[in-house]
Amino acid sequence: MTDAGGGERRPEGLAAAQARLAAFAEARAWGPYHTPKNLAAALSVEASELLEIFQWLTPDQAARIMDDPADAFRVRDEVADVLAYLLQFCEAVGVDPVAALHAKIDRNESRFPLSGAAAGSGPAGRAAPAGTTPAGTAPAGTPDAAAEGSEQGDPPRG
Repeated sequence: MTDAGGGERRPEGLAAAQARLAAFAEARAWGPYHTPKNLAAALSVEASELLEIFQWLTPDQAARIMDDPADAFRVRDEVADVLAYLLQFCEAVGVDPVAALHAKIDRNESRFPLSGAAAGSGPAGRAAPAGTTPAGTAPAGTPDAAAEGSEQGDPPRG
């Protein structure tokens, strides 16, 4: 059976993936290199490699990226690299990534409450463009993205 990522489905969650990554690195004696600074840098590089796939695509091309098997493979591969380094970073600094995500969503829900006319609007009462994130921030590559804050859910700067 295969999963949506195109690989063999494994009955394991993030904790099991973190354990596999730790065992993989330990077996190769990579521990001295897996410092928080190095893992954060590697995460940034891999996220940039994911962005590179989309760099010069039109919004329509980007929306259809998974239609081409070769492009879909590249996207899945970079997503896996980003997630792998994020999980390894979290392990190195003692962050539970799922708990951190839930805490961030909770803060965003408090910072950006739904209220009558504002429900369904993006930051600062602007209409939320199609495909926005749950916090209402514009997706990367949209004109509003440059005005958005650096963290998901941050209000626009300006």
